[in-house]
Amino acid sequence: MADKHPVARPANPRFSSGPCAKIPHFSLDLLSDAPLGRSHRAKIGKEKLKAAIETTRDVLGIPADYRIGIVPASDTGAVEMAMWSMLGARKATMVAWESFGSGWVTDVVKQLKIDAEVKTADYGRIVDFAEVDFDTDVVFTWNGTTSGVRVPNGDAIPAERGGLTICDATSAAFAMDLPWDKLDVTTFSWQKVMGGEAAHGMIVLSPRAVERLESYTPAWPLPKIFRMTKGGKLIEGIFVGETINTPSMLAVEDYLVALEWANKIGGIQKLIERSTTNAKVLWDFCDRHDWIANLAEDPATRSNTSVCLKFTDDRIKDGAAFAKAVAKKLEDYNVAYDIGAYRDAPAGLRVWCGATVESSDIEALTLWLKWAFEECIAAQ
Repeated sequence: MADKHPVARPANPRFSSGPCAKIPHFSLDLLSDAPLGRSHRAKIGKEKLKAAIETTRDVLGIPADYRIGIVPASDTGAVEMAMWSMLGARKATMVAWESFGSGWVTDVVKQLKIDAEVKTADYGRIVDFAEVDFDTDVVFTWNGTTSGVRVPNGDAIPAERGGLTICDATSAAFAMDLPWDKLDVTTFSWQKVMGGEAAHGMIVLSPRAVERLESYTPAWPLPKIFRMTKGGKLIEGIFVGETINTPSMLAVEDYLVALEWANKIGGIQKLIERSTTNAKVLWDFCDRHDWIANLAEDPATRSNTSVCLKFTDDRIKDGAAFAKAVAKKLEDYNVAYDIGAYRDAPAGLRVWCGATVESSDIEALTLWLKWAFEECIAAQ
């Protein structure tokens, strides 16, 4: 087949689902105010960390009585910190429909050995939250990054509940409307919707979560990086910028720059709007072509950040090999980087559509995606 590929390429071919694309017009010059070579415990370091916490509260609309902390090991560290510190006080319910949620199930059931009911759904589907007992402690992901399936809303979570809700919101925060009154522990990382750098996690605690921390001591020993209390009281310093371990002040500055950009463009509602506009380009593309589809079966649960796609053409002989060939061809032409499906997910593509991505780049990508599909079909 003649190589008649589209002419226009995405201006930014970075569609990775983490670390994600930097904010529009990013330059290293924007980080010139980073206090490099200074202690994070110096006055300037503490000020930067506290600013990151309070600006996060401002952008996301987190209630004033919720604690926000910067913690080690990205979102994974934040989730583990919550589970190791708070679970075991009562029965738990583990909810999973993709690989990261399944990982939390493994940690709770096999490592912590907590009495837990496990509710799962296949990739492309979601667990029915109406069947979840919220008088237990419930652990779930808001957005399944590897499946492209998200919780549509918090309606099924009762305001009056006996247990805690522990929500991994790492690819949802800053792109989806999170009902803070329904979430007791919320975790996320900087390298998702905000395009920040890796290794730093955020943990948000409701008053109910703080009460659990101060009234319950787990039966197992807690590593230092998981400890949020001392002498039965919350370590308040964690939630004003006195981090447990040494953070990168360059990464902190990068996060502050992204938060400033978010405020300038209109805050959380504009971030949600940008993400949804981006994702809709791909949703509409799937509607126009019968050889590709959204992995999420119910449109109400489609992610507007990690959009997962599957090839449905009967001519495809080996689904996994075909998806890899398409992704490789797009990368070889510098059109799209890192868009192969996650290793545990069904064969296909995963295109990040978070707020730092431009819809014009998604539009350009769709033209190349059609071309790459046709090329790979012909090459079988």
